[in-house]
Amino acid sequence: MERQSWLGGVHIRGLALLAVAALVPVALPASAAEPEPQLRAETFMQLPGAATPALSALQTPRARSALTGESRRIDDVRTALETVGPAASFAPRTSTPAATASASSGQALAAPMAVTYPAPSRAMSLDECKRKMAGDAKVYIKSRFAVCTGLKVTTVWQRRSGAIGTSTFTVYVRATVPKEADRTMHFDYDVVDFTQIGTTGASGLKIGIKPKIPQDWPAAAKPTQSGNLPVTRTWQELRLMNPAHFKHTVRYAPGQGTGAGAADTVFAVYQPEITSTLPPGWVGESPKTGKPFMIAPRWDAAKYLNNSTGGGNPVNKGSAVFSYLATLNYSSKQTAAERGVALHIKKAYTNPGATKPPNALKKVPGQNAKTPLHRLYLDERRRKDNRARAVTNCRRHFGPNYTDGGKQCDEFPFATTYEGCAQTEYDPHAEKNNFSVLPVSSAENRDAGILLSQFYTKNRLIDGMDDGFIVKIS
Repeated sequence: MERQSWLGGVHIRGLALLAVAALVPVALPASAAEPEPQLRAETFMQLPGAATPALSALQTPRARSALTGESRRIDDVRTALETVGPAASFAPRTSTPAATASASSGQALAAPMAVTYPAPSRAMSLDECKRKMAGDAKVYIKSRFAVCTGLKVTTVWQRRSGAIGTSTFTVYVRATVPKEADRTMHFDYDVVDFTQIGTTGASGLKIGIKPKIPQDWPAAAKPTQSGNLPVTRTWQELRLMNPAHFKHTVRYAPGQGTGAGAADTVFAVYQPEITSTLPPGWVGESPKTGKPFMIAPRWDAAKYLNNSTGGGNPVNKGSAVFSYLATLNYSSKQTAAERGVALHIKKAYTNPGATKPPNALKKVPGQNAKTPLHRLYLDERRRKDNRARAVTNCRRHFGPNYTDGGKQCDEFPFATTYEGCAQTEYDPHAEKNNFSVLPVSSAENRDAGILLSQFYTKNRLIDGMDDGFIVKIS
């Protein structure tokens, strides 16, 4: 008969089995696991004009997934399509054009030769910025001296049962160069449009605003900065400031840049960081950081542009612009001084096959951001070659007497661009005969040329591929 041993009423073999079992991991029932947090929050980055989903819609994962996708798209693309210079390659570019101001063309005055291209705007109000950034606009380029962007931050507040509230705030950034004879750029930040629906912890959100210049060219260039940023305040503190307005200025001194013809250019990327930190008791990704679409500043001291000497003050020579394509606006209206040239350009755009010289593949550049024109200033010989090639083609296709009736040979693209008529003599890869010539009124050709020259100067177009412009006909 087998002996059975007992210890204090417990079978010894049973003790051994219990000891082995203690070494084996055992999954606990869900009710015994660590409890899910009662209060959660998710923060999403949106375009300033984007709508916030209704609280009822946010009860479904689909709505929150859509917000997540929108937030990721903003993170992935942060460069305007119109960006030129080194900053254009800093981050992926959007495929849609920026919001822009209404077109304006030159204005003919009473006296002969007195045509004036309008001065670009150097100011922008918050209301204007908000209007232009409505809908799906990512950046508003009013001029090369006035730009704005922004970011909307939306937080969805949740319990285990689902979404219980939403809150938002929006940061607008307006960038301007108020004076031509001053290299200082001004950045105005406004925190506005505070909303909350349902139950939230919005009042305790900590909002941080930090201006940043993540890259500049050349890298050795150093800016001087001032203002009352960075700043960190709660959602409630900023809401009660009314307005929550902050300023930041940036200035690169001359002598730090590069470029042919003593352009002395400094390019940079300006992109602030907006952070949102959840209050105690709420669980979620925190802090969450968002970045508005970047702004692309540029400083120069080109000898062929205004304020090249600083008015006798070398530390202030040159000026600043935002490194975006400029838009030359010509009018084809009956009263426009440049009408003949405008009609010629319009024909080159809309019916290139009917222009001279013939070319079945002709697609004249200058119409959009993908095929801009580039100012040609420093190479005088090339400008003369452009003009000579244009005149040769006018004679060939319109006869030796094409000037009868007071006409001149008009060429597009302009002789003062790298895309001018002699382009293939300097670039063997360029499309042959990808230009148009047409005899037009001498007076209209002259006035269009005056407007073009003023446009170059007033918009601080520099020579070469690091700048550019397009032409629009109204």
